[in-house]
Amino acid sequence: MRLLLLSNSQTEGLRYLEHASEHIRDFLAGVRPNAVFIPYAAATKPYGDYVAQVQGAFSPLGIDVAGLHEFPDPIAAVRDASIIIVGGGNTWKLLRDVRAAGLLPAIRDRVTAGVPYVGWSAGSNLACPTLMTTNDMPICDPLGFEALGLVPFQINPHYLHGNPPGFRGETREERIAEFGVLQPKVWVAGLREGTGLRIEGSQARLLGSATCRVFRGALPPRELGADDAFDFLLEA
Repeated sequence: MRLLLLSNSQTEGLRYLEHASEHIRDFLAGVRPNAVFIPYAAATKPYGDYVAQVQGAFSPLGIDVAGLHEFPDPIAAVRDASIIIVGGGNTWKLLRDVRAAGLLPAIRDRVTAGVPYVGWSAGSNLACPTLMTTNDMPICDPLGFEALGLVPFQINPHYLHGNPPGFRGETREERIAEFGVLQPKVWVAGLREGTGLRIEGSQARLLGSATCRVFRGALPPRELGADDAFDFLLEA
């Protein structure tokens, strides 16, 4: 399998996905540029506007992007696509709508067969076994927490270590520790802004200049950088 799982799409002072454009270009080099974009995570933005925003980021890379909502048969569109892209937004709505359309098996089959998957934020969460480590509010019932399960570990995108001054709620690390109490054998990768994981077969590596904070149950958290090995995340 080939996956590019990014933490975020927007960076201060840069255009949409500009911080990741070279990573995306390199990841998709040599692939037939026929991409389908799944915009279902959008809750307040019209799908057409979302697709146009993504097209603006991928077109300069030579990738043709079509919105999945435009196809009369979404499953067939996924089966015909040479690239699958899933954007951020609300993970709960994304999973609900993907499940309702019967797309979970179709996406899983295509990516397992080698079709590249590019996701950010909620799109990265969708690649995990469940959405249990997402950050957003459950604005709808996804009829189950199980997601695509393309990787055996969880992702917490937009990971922020500690709290801003004056905020006294639980830190992200404390929330992930709660997950670890109930799911002690599952790795969680805290992806900071500007970073992502590139996964190809049994190999995983961190992209970006920031470190990734990795958690598992009661083990002490680990800070790993781009020069460190991440293949252990893919071990069942």
